[in-house]
Amino acid sequence: MTASLTVADVSAGYDDLYVLEDVTIEVAPGDFVAIVGPNGAGKSTLLKTVVGATTLHDGAITHDGDDITTTPRDEIVHRGIGYVPQEDATFPDLTVWENLRMGAYSSDGDLDDRLADVYELFPRLEERAEQRARTLSGGESRMLAVARALMPDPDILLVDEPSAGLAPQIVDRMFERISEIHAAGTTVVLVEQNVSAALGGADYVYTLTDGRITDEHDADAVDAEELSTFTEP
Repeated sequence: MTASLTVADVSAGYDDLYVLEDVTIEVAPGDFVAIVGPNGAGKSTLLKTVVGATTLHDGAITHDGDDITTTPRDEIVHRGIGYVPQEDATFPDLTVWENLRMGAYSSDGDLDDRLADVYELFPRLEERAEQRARTLSGGESRMLAVARALMPDPDILLVDEPSAGLAPQIVDRMFERISEIHAAGTTVVLVEQNVSAALGGADYVYTLTDGRITDEHDADAVDAEELSTFTEP
């Protein structure tokens, strides 16, 4: 089976700074893969590297068998890879509806249909459609970031630390929504420091430490509490 996403022997970082060294992960179509590890391990850098937002020093990245190592970022989105960064994921001075419309700029589908889909997933956003993004709560802002990445109807969604800064009850809701996105057929790659939350819906888990993959397992074979002792900063 052709992997939906393969990162092969990748070393990357920012200019001359190496953050990742010889990292390899493979994500098959329909998978839910979690990448866990302590702060500073390189988890966010890994997702940024996939979407072309870092300096790639070595290795290759493929999507559905095609080499996308040097593909421009806007073309990566058009190929079907959605990305939710941990920070600066919305346009604060635009309304919720305008943010979603911006997210659909590369979509060939019907805007109304895509809006209906994301509003069904996140009903609160429909209620807030005319509000500027800067007026949203932390949880609503994260919902908007995920919804905006879903507007082009990607076949794979990369999500960076969706629980960051959120109250526990909001975290539960966010992970329920991500599980629903996966259940609807979208491949998910999730970076998360909250190990228990990450493993709740994942099929497979990679542990990233000091820029290297140090372990990998089927998620149901991992003890979340034990793994947490190795991934806490």
